[in-house]
Amino acid sequence: MKRSISTLVMIACTVLFLTNCSDRKAEKRIAELESRLAQLETNKGGSAATATTATPAATATPVAEEKPEGPLPIAQFEQTDHDFGTVNEGPKVSYTYKIKNTGQAPLIIQSAQPSCGCTVPKWSQEPIPVGGSGFVTAEFDTNGKAGINNKTITVTANTWPKTTTLRFKAMVTPKADQNGPAK
Repeated sequence: MKRSISTLVMIACTVLFLTNCSDRKAEKRIAELESRLAQLETNKGGSAATATTATPAATATPVAEEKPEGPLPIAQFEQTDHDFGTVNEGPKVSYTYKIKNTGQAPLIIQSAQPSCGCTVPKWSQEPIPVGGSGFVTAEFDTNGKAGINNKTITVTANTWPKTTTLRFKAMVTPKADQNGPAK
């Protein structure tokens, strides 16, 4: 009799433990979803106060973005890699990446982020219509960048996927020592 009661108590404890764990997982998942919803509401013009009432985003697991529905623009770059070759240290060099919108909606470039401060990007600020063309220009300051340089610019637009990485490289020849050769 004692053995069956002991077994029954163990089974009850196990059921309570498992139920409690699954409740914690469910609560955690709900908190993550609430946080993501708050982020989406903030991004769509919702108030910042809405975002602060939810669980902070830092505790949420990143959610993979889904492809938006409806017609989308397609940013077709003529090329995404450029080689400046060998250049002298000092002057700024630039290259313009050409884009054509081959999609079904206007293309809007939201930002272009360089991998370092020696690169300054400029891009088409107006929406690029379907069939239209635009640009992203990379201006690279070679001053103090002697040697091999590999840089990137991350372009964010209303496309799918949202980002495109543009790359360029340059072999920068150092400035000649102004004191002349060592004796």
